[in-house]
Amino acid sequence: MGPVLAGVLQLLALIGALALAYIPLGNYMARVYSSTRHLRVEKWIYKGIGANPDTEMTWPAYLRGVLAFSAVSVLFLYLLQRLQGILPGSLGFSSVNPAQSFNTAVSFVTNTNWQSYYGEQTMGHVVQTAGLAVQNFVSAAVGIAVAVALVRGFARSRTGELGNFWADLVRGVIRILVPGAAIAAIVLVAFGVIQNFSGIHEVGQFMGGHQQWNGGAVASQEAIKEFGTNGGGYFNANSAHPFENPTPFTNLFEIFLLLVIPFSLTRTFGVMVGSVKQGYAILATMATIWVGFVALMMWTEFAHHGSALQAAGGSYEGKETRFGVGASSIFAVSTTLTSTGAVDSFHSSFTGLGGGITILGMQLGEIAPGGTGSGLYGMLIMAVIAVFIAGLMVGRTPEYLGKKIGTREMKLAACYILITPALVLIFAAISMALPTPPHSMLNSGAHGFSEVLYAFTSAANNNGSAFAGLNANTDWFNTMTGLAMLLGRFLPMVFVLALAGSLADQRPVPETAGTLRTHKPLFVGLLVGAILIITGLTYFPALALGPLAEGLAS
Repeated sequence: MGPVLAGVLQLLALIGALALAYIPLGNYMARVYSSTRHLRVEKWIYKGIGANPDTEMTWPAYLRGVLAFSAVSVLFLYLLQRLQGILPGSLGFSSVNPAQSFNTAVSFVTNTNWQSYYGEQTMGHVVQTAGLAVQNFVSAAVGIAVAVALVRGFARSRTGELGNFWADLVRGVIRILVPGAAIAAIVLVAFGVIQNFSGIHEVGQFMGGHQQWNGGAVASQEAIKEFGTNGGGYFNANSAHPFENPTPFTNLFEIFLLLVIPFSLTRTFGVMVGSVKQGYAILATMATIWVGFVALMMWTEFAHHGSALQAAGGSYEGKETRFGVGASSIFAVSTTLTSTGAVDSFHSSFTGLGGGITILGMQLGEIAPGGTGSGLYGMLIMAVIAVFIAGLMVGRTPEYLGKKIGTREMKLAACYILITPALVLIFAAISMALPTPPHSMLNSGAHGFSEVLYAFTSAANNNGSAFAGLNANTDWFNTMTGLAMLLGRFLPMVFVLALAGSLADQRPVPETAGTLRTHKPLFVGLLVGAILIITGLTYFPALALGPLAEGLAS
């Protein structure tokens, strides 16, 4: 079997598995967030935190819950790292320095999981499990909660109430993420991923020195790392490491895990707004972009010109021979079109255009299918903008799901789509202009610029993957990427929740013959076009200086 055929067959198998999980998981999540019943363990948690889960919240109250919980989480994780040197189970590692502690705390709380450190050489068992792994669960649940609040904004009318943040957070963790990650961890252990609390072992000589490995609760963290679209690896090599991802099956299974919730949330959306057709339209938009990017990535990596690459059958630099070019291409596209950031190959080693595809995938806003929750609310914001564009074309007041898209709604949507590009381009420009930050670049020229552009694109979009050539463990990059992650996560949430409150307060508009049918293929095409055009106009100059220049020159 040729490598191209193998890659296509893996893609088809992945699509089949996602299709089988779509309806049951999507329906289940809709029941979770629509139920009025509380499980016993949930009641214990509510009592412990002093929350009344039956109290409805307006959007400012919901936002305060999100920000307060996240602020406490950042502080706790920061202190845990700073105190690591005196904690049990630290494996002899010292406390993490302040700049890196800040960066890592922000990274995991914002569901980014950007890592400027070597996991197996920096974090002990306590920080990995009680700190990082816990945030993998709760940060993903926060994203889903905000998405559900926006869905309620479309589904409800004549009320400013969007649900209860604490109930949505706890239900997301207890009913969705914990059971799903537990099942996934068992599967990963069965196929070779390690799960232990062993210390550091010497395993032999390597280049004149001693080679050491430490164990850890890898399978459990790997499961939620993918299932919650987190991405932070137990080891520096992330999902290219055989302890995290030992076989082609586990590789495909991990891709399935990072895609299944974001895609299935479109079904949840359709059920909660009372029209599964609307969910299918959003799904079709996401799937069209995802499949198109995978096909384009495979083409650039398999068919790139050059005698060495053609003789090898593809661009193998930086890719695991266990997985090959096809599976690596699927993983790279899936992890950058979601907010996962996990890698089974090194994106800096992709062809110039291939590396550009990974950057562009994040610059779309990670909405195809995006992160847990963030992908859905990002796509719904784009749907609002597409409806507004269609309304301008025909001279009609735009409507979406029975809600008018007026001046207030468009201002909020416009602010949402401008925040992240502004963060990426401003921080990247400052880093290139100052004398010190460019010293962190491994390469010069177009590829070196791509390293910096990738770093801030990844941070501001809460992806967390890196181009691997940039030394980001400096005070400058730890601080600036930390700020980009914070602002890129929570400022958009402000506009999402404000939009949800505005929509929920409206009276439904009856559908007429002139209403745009937003569940039809025409709207799907309009939405795909709007996403690509808006992103292209925003980022094309920066892409032209980096990956496009490198790709066209090679």
